[in-house]
Amino acid sequence: MAQEFVKAQIKGDKVVVFLKPSCPYCVLAKDVLSKYKLKSGHLDFIDISGEDDMNGIQDYLKQITGARTVPRVFIGEKCVGGGSDVAELDKCGKLEGMLQSIGALQ
Repeated sequence: MAQEFVKAQIKGDKVVVFLKPSCPYCVLAKDVLSKYKLKSGHLDFIDISGEDDMNGIQDYLKQITGARTVPRVFIGEKCVGGGSDVAELDKCGKLEGMLQSIGALQ
């Protein structure tokens, strides 16, 4: 069930952030991404803290990304890491190009 849930969420050309609201790195990822004007429907924040299968979701995220911590940020169907990784991509100027490459920017 967790595998199907994650696959359904990350399918397509959008940005998906699996998070828990109380996590400071999740807040960092949200803050960085909010600086960009994304098209409607191209940014999803998925709060897994209330999911019945939260551990299963995190286990599957580890299987496909190498880490079960949140946030797990996907651009397109590719995981780019967590909050610090997104902040670094923004700082070095790569994040905008990645968002453009999937047609997410307005």
